[in-house]
Amino acid sequence: MDKKPLSMHVDLDDFIPATDKEKEYMVTMRPPSTFFKDGIKRLKKNKVAVVSFFVIVIITLAAIFVPMFWPYSYDQMLGVVPGQPVDNTFLNLAPFEYGHSETVRMEAGESITPHIFGTDSQGRDYFIRVIYGTRISLAVGFFASIIVLIIGLLVGSVSGYAGGKTDLVIMRIVDMIYSLPDMLMVILLASVMKQVLESSLEGTVLEKIGSNIISLFIVFGLLYWVSMARLIRGQILSLKEQEYVLASRAAGAGGRWIIIKHLIPNCFSVIVISTALQIPSAIFTESYLSFLGLGVNAPMPSLGSLASEALNGLTSYPYRLVIPAVVISLIVLSLNLFGDGLRDAFDPKLNV
Repeated sequence: MDKKPLSMHVDLDDFIPATDKEKEYMVTMRPPSTFFKDGIKRLKKNKVAVVSFFVIVIITLAAIFVPMFWPYSYDQMLGVVPGQPVDNTFLNLAPFEYGHSETVRMEAGESITPHIFGTDSQGRDYFIRVIYGTRISLAVGFFASIIVLIIGLLVGSVSGYAGGKTDLVIMRIVDMIYSLPDMLMVILLASVMKQVLESSLEGTVLEKIGSNIISLFIVFGLLYWVSMARLIRGQILSLKEQEYVLASRAAGAGGRWIIIKHLIPNCFSVIVISTALQIPSAIFTESYLSFLGLGVNAPMPSLGSLASEALNGLTSYPYRLVIPAVVISLIVLSLNLFGDGLRDAFDPKLNV
């Protein structure tokens, strides 16, 4: 029966169950997804970011596992054998060259691992020193970024959620730190802390790493958290007026619970992106401090200290400067490109 235009009767055709074909169409129209899955899909479409990610993984795995089976150590002087005269043929070997004793052993049929990058002026295998330098630089970049993340996340979330005088005081402190010249403060603090920490690290596990690296971590904890804190504060200020936060307050939830359960998880994408972009900055800072002699203690190598040592023989052995410089550039460039890819994939403002 046709329904009249002004009739208040219910149209029974609206309550007819959907057919199997209609149900199948609705199900296959778009599979369920989440913010993280959508971000991963967008990231996979970014070829540059994917290639950069695999470059980072390969370099990291090499820095971790190559020293486990490589026959040479980073501090081993190949021409020095206790009770025997020094074999000077191991000094300043070119790539894939061998010392005199190694040549004799090879003629006798023994297999010798080649010196891929040659040796340095003290007869140490340069390839394993570059690998150890890469390990140090990556470790410093990772742990320094974690320190920056923890301090910046704590200060930024408290400042943004509390507001008022608390926010005012914290932001003025941030402004004061921002006004300091970064490079000068890093060098001054590293120099001062080196003198303070050298005596306290004697006989400890950290003595091998050296006071310079510990002071570098302290410098990052003192100076480099302000950008992260400002970023987190801005996110918290925009999120704390949302309905779900007001509902949690009305239900009696405390500020700490709201920050941990609601606000920080909703800042996750920004936190990951900022941390990924902080790692190359930390690596570059460690490299130039090591270049200036404020990095790891000898004989432990760093990419920056290797480049600094290579300056003495630049005209005769230029590849010793080129190799660590290329590794530093490759790591920093790959991390920056991957961080940009994460930002493009996970930043909601860029995917409207």
